[in-house]
Amino acid sequence: MGEEYRAKIFKSGNSVALRLPKALGLSDGEEVVLVPHEDGSFSFWKEDQARDIFLALYGSMSSDFMQDGRGDIDQGERDWTSNTPQAA
Repeated sequence: MGEEYRAKIFKSGNSVALRLPKALGLSDGEEVVLVPHEDGSFSFWKEDQARDIFLALYGSMSSDFMQDGRGDIDQGERDWTSNTPQAA
């Protein structure tokens, strides 16, 4: 694991902002992807690295990933004769 940084969140207009250290290698105006996790943590990466990140995640899945399928996804019958959208 790399070096640890601490930062403070501050209000900026109607948003909140996070000032990140220059040592992280980000440039002014650079786009990043921010992903919140269920446990309250976040991951982020440079947008131009999204493809590489995705491929790295794909390669990290175990060989038995989804071995038993997706689980219970039964959606029941649909009326394909109607043009009206039906509620879920």
